Amino acid sequence: MAGIYIHIPFCKSKCSYCDFYSCTSTETIGRFVETLLCEIRCRKDYLSGETVRTIYFGGGTPSLLSIGQIRAILETINDVFAPQPEEITFEANPDDLSPEYLAMLAQTPINRLSIGIQSFDDFQLRFMNRRHTAAQAVRAVKHAQKAGFDNISADLIFGIPGMEDSTWEANIDRMLSLDIQHISAYHLTIEEGTRFGQMAAAGEISPVPDETSERQYAILCEKLDKAGFEHYEISNFALPGHRALHNSSYWRGEPYLGIGPSAHSYDGHQRDVCTADTPTYIKSIPSPDIFETETLTQQDVQNEYIMVRLRCSEGIDIDDFRHKFGEKSLEKLHFEAQKFIQSGLLEIKSGHIYVPTNRFLLSDRIICELFDI
Repeated sequence: MAGIYIHIPFCKSKCSYCDFYSCTSTETIGRFVETLLCEIRCRKDYLSGETVRTIYFGGGTPSLLSIGQIRAILETINDVFAPQPEEITFEANPDDLSPEYLAMLAQTPINRLSIGIQSFDDFQLRFMNRRHTAAQAVRAVKHAQKAGFDNISADLIFGIPGMEDSTWEANIDRMLSLDIQHISAYHLTIEEGTRFGQMAAAGEISPVPDETSERQYAILCEKLDKAGFEHYEISNFALPGHRALHNSSYWRGEPYLGIGPSAHSYDGHQRDVCTADTPTYIKSIPSPDIFETETLTQQDVQNEYIMVRLRCSEGIDIDDFRHKFGEKSLEKLHFEAQKFIQSGLLEIKSGHIYVPTNRFLLSDRIICELFDI
């Protein structure tokens, strides 16, 4: 199974925490979409022999596109790749999701919405420079459901400086009251080059203490478990049958094609990255000069396998690892894993080595020590 990711790099404003590539000038959206269609056609051989099962519109803000532009992108993908999509996900901001827009969106092949809510607290939303209000977020979900969308994901952020546990609990409870099928919850990170990064450098904000992060994560896991959500990846929770298929294919190491500025592609052996500059992208496609290519060694592939698999509830399939990397690599992995198994940070059961979900926050530490270096 292969996937296609479409990066829409436009935003009306920049969130204070965001370090994804985006631009706040939307004047070139029309020319950008024309270039995007050209890139899709030019890269028709990238997924040769693979069946495209998932398509994902991310950004940036895909919901700034018109319905006509969305249809043109999907029709071009259909003409070039003849996909058999099980899932087509569309990221959206709540304030873009009017009943009229959603009604038209529901007439396209898109069958999954990912809504960037982040919080139901208006003070926190302003602090993060989000464009919508809590009331708009609630209306967006209800309008989407009324339009016929029955596979909806939404994002929340915890670990926000100054956020009380009671506010975090209220955010989770409000999300659960909306009867959506998937929740992604991310810890706020303060990255260089972002507004929060500048504020941290000036001493205006600081990351929350580790104990606060752990406590809020535990609250999240407990509430979603009681609500029937499956904790299948460190930041992702789904009702039965509603895992994110596109993102899950990343975690299984399956090939994917990224279209648009800053988008990554992976064919199992090498990774291509497109320039993170929209004007250059528009001027340069179809030139291959705007792509950087990294050829992965067997060691790179093995380390990435360990990293993505241990972020997921199933962990590392021992037989699959042996098949991909050989008996000696498996023996080394077993040896390095023993100290974590003895301490309870890793478990081995039914042919899998995995991080217990209540230890997911420690997975980065475990993964680094299991890398083949």
